[in-house]
Amino acid sequence: MSLKKLCSLMLAITMLSTFVIGCSSTASKVGVDKPLRFGQLAEPESLDPRLATGQPEMQFLLQMYEGLTTYDANNNAVPAAAEKWDVSPDGLTYTFHIRKEAKWSNGDPVTAQDFEYAWRTLLSPELGSRYAEMLFYVKNGEAYNSGKAKAEDVGVKAIDDNTLEVTLQEPTPYFPQLTACYSYFPVHKKTAEADPNWASDPKTMVTNGPFTLTNWVHNEKAEFVKNENYWDASKVKSKKLEFAIVENNTTRVSLFENDQVDITLDPPPSEIERLLSEKKAVIEPQLAIYYYDFNVNKAPFDNPKVRKAFTLAIDRDAIVSKVTRESQKPAAAFVPFGLPDMEQGSDFRKAGGDFYKDNDIETAKKLLAEAGYPDGKGLPPITLTYNTHEGHKAIAEAIQEMWKKNLGVQVELENQEWKVFIKSRAAGDYQVARDGWIGDFPDPLTFLSLLTSNNGNNNSHWKNPQFDQLIKQAKTTSDPAARIKIMHDAEKLLMDEMPVMPIYHYTVAYMIKPNVKGLVHTVTDYIYFKEAYVE
Repeated sequence: MSLKKLCSLMLAITMLSTFVIGCSSTASKVGVDKPLRFGQLAEPESLDPRLATGQPEMQFLLQMYEGLTTYDANNNAVPAAAEKWDVSPDGLTYTFHIRKEAKWSNGDPVTAQDFEYAWRTLLSPELGSRYAEMLFYVKNGEAYNSGKAKAEDVGVKAIDDNTLEVTLQEPTPYFPQLTACYSYFPVHKKTAEADPNWASDPKTMVTNGPFTLTNWVHNEKAEFVKNENYWDASKVKSKKLEFAIVENNTTRVSLFENDQVDITLDPPPSEIERLLSEKKAVIEPQLAIYYYDFNVNKAPFDNPKVRKAFTLAIDRDAIVSKVTRESQKPAAAFVPFGLPDMEQGSDFRKAGGDFYKDNDIETAKKLLAEAGYPDGKGLPPITLTYNTHEGHKAIAEAIQEMWKKNLGVQVELENQEWKVFIKSRAAGDYQVARDGWIGDFPDPLTFLSLLTSNNGNNNSHWKNPQFDQLIKQAKTTSDPAARIKIMHDAEKLLMDEMPVMPIYHYTVAYMIKPNVKGLVHTVTDYIYFKEAYVE
């Protein structure tokens, strides 16, 4: 997700797993009166599911909304707002049956029309959602988003209040997994149409999830209470959630150790070893990549040789062993480990191999000289931009020094507050920018499709018609073996052009109190507080 975001992996992925912390048969009897306190990483940009793109938004939305499906503790897409669904023999039509007991926080019934409205407006060119591509699986979704079709042509239709018919562009076996993503959440039509700023104030928000937002002090805190109108309210254990919005990860550690939050993500790398030894933190694998975008429309990164030179001139092993220190895997490709390849039990990343040698200074210098910048001479001023965060700063400083030492390049660092940063990056107002993506579903396409020309999260603004065509083929090819080969070809083309610089494949470190029970945390970084409570 740029950040993101974004949605789901719930097929058989051998190296990845979802875990549940301490479920207990006494959960309904204990702890419910204690607020569950979470250290939130940043202020959300938008709490409209149609406009959200990142991790800060995701953690709010997962508590406030519920899609047609959700994830259980065994990596399965299970019924949520929809009690069941049917699939046509050709795999193109899904019929979701909305629960009659599903209600919005104001008591209105959740209807198929709410999903139809949310999906069509998310795809509308007028809304300008950067995550519109998540719904391009729906028939004519992409055509409508690009102005080549009408809203009524989109393959989502409310047959009646409780029946939603979805027609797909091509068979997509993992579509139920996608509907658990926040981009597929419903929106209360009357509320959204009555007030364009409805998602900025708890007083005007109408939501359908286990909790409702009651107080939001921007850049400081957010408070939620149990949604008594939620259809599955009997399983919601905590009466209240409290989010402390703190961008500084050292401060979040202090909050945790001073018993001011019960769980928080992303402690600073310098603290990981201590926190692990004291059993205050855990590390889990994650389907995600940390990378830098090159702005291919600005010199000198409009030259692929310069992009490759900068990519080869860093030591990823040193970054993960000495800077991040969270057992990440150095990335020599874009698609991470953990996704299946052609053969059963095989791995797409292992089959595809590495695309470059790490810390290959000799080749990097040669490429830079061929581009007309021997030993960095003649390069314009270079600025590396990242969002305010101690971990991002530490990585940027390490890479800054590597580029200076290995290429003779002077690089300035610029940090920006999250909301400013994502707007600058999306607008192309940068030279090199920090980025990251958490997989939305268990397939290489969740990463490769990011770099298609019209993807709202393609922050490099790279456009390659051949790559776009390969991704289109991968989406429409029914032969599994042919499809995998196409995606390998697409990744090779991407790495030949190098609009992005892979750095490492994520793990996720977080801190959690031993008396927090019932929490579900997926490798796509979804945190479900629905059945969580403080004992």
